[in-house]
Amino acid sequence: MIRLAVMLFTLLTPLALPALAATPRIIQSDQVAFVLEPVSEGLGVPWGMAFIAANQLLITAREGHINLLDTRTQKPVRLQGAPAVLAEGQGGMLDVAVPPDFTAGDWIYFTFVRDRNGAGVTVLARARLSGHTLVQWQDLLETRSATGTGYHFGSRIAFDETGHIYFGVGDRGERPNGQNRSNHAGCVMRLKRDGSVPGDNPFIGQADVLPEIWSYGHRNPQGMAYDPVHKRLWLIEHGPRGGDEINLILPGRNYGWPVISYGKEYWGPVAVGEGTHRKGMEQPIKQYTPSIAPGSLLLYSGKAFPAWRGNLFAGALKLRHINRVTLDAKGNAIGEERILTDLDERIRALAESPQGWIYFSTDSGKVYRIKPGP
Repeated sequence: MIRLAVMLFTLLTPLALPALAATPRIIQSDQVAFVLEPVSEGLGVPWGMAFIAANQLLITAREGHINLLDTRTQKPVRLQGAPAVLAEGQGGMLDVAVPPDFTAGDWIYFTFVRDRNGAGVTVLARARLSGHTLVQWQDLLETRSATGTGYHFGSRIAFDETGHIYFGVGDRGERPNGQNRSNHAGCVMRLKRDGSVPGDNPFIGQADVLPEIWSYGHRNPQGMAYDPVHKRLWLIEHGPRGGDEINLILPGRNYGWPVISYGKEYWGPVAVGEGTHRKGMEQPIKQYTPSIAPGSLLLYSGKAFPAWRGNLFAGALKLRHINRVTLDAKGNAIGEERILTDLDERIRALAESPQGWIYFSTDSGKVYRIKPGP
């Protein structure tokens, strides 16, 4: 009986491989064929991803650690020197990003949540990587965003071509923050890469407005991407029950939350605020009702998939897919495709490799990549 049990175990064990070891799949989307490959797993909740070399991918985990993944060997190494974070509710270690002109040894930028007198605040910081240790850690802006809630921290990072860095913070669960420019909650900020405030920010010199603010009236920014060709800053954010938005972010503009929204209250079929429009408040380029619950935003370069050049990609948490949006020359959303709906994963972060492959993470701790198909 023992020998039989051992034989059965030996025969059945190969059938119990983890999902990550599955054979890569060839998938035909609306425009292209691609290969979906598993890359790594067991990474906690991988919240942010950024390539620092052709095969080196930095991955933050909301629990508070940062990994460096070799995409060839598929082995992650946990880095030393990460800051202490408040990993509660929706807070923790958030985004990681590098400027488009990044080279080895340059500054790497992060957002994370810090415990400030018992409340969480979103912080923008930077550090350098030496071996497997983050060194010269610098806080660039500890935002004025403390509330008693554990959600709507934001936050994604983007860079333009003239030395500026952008990042967003959600309303922190207190709706009036969306229209309150005396704190950073519900806003997108613009700084120089060293953390100083640019002299041409839209509210410079206004005593009742924080100088870092670039735009306001945001509920919960979850994805940000800069288009260097058209010099456009894109933002995707959570609505309440419905009304997720893709917005074209312009300096000094008011994006309406909570005065206008396409979403409904959680407690009933009642519109949030006054309705969907108000003079002096911006309209989204695209809104999603029902909500897809976006987790990220990527403007694709077209290196590996020319048919996707200039498209926006968003990871969807609630509706569990990658959302591809086609834009026209004026920045209008003219098409949408929902990719990998059968994967049944909450898709959190997106990153484009130097080869033009699309990497994405899931809340189950996995990282996948999309490569050109045969």
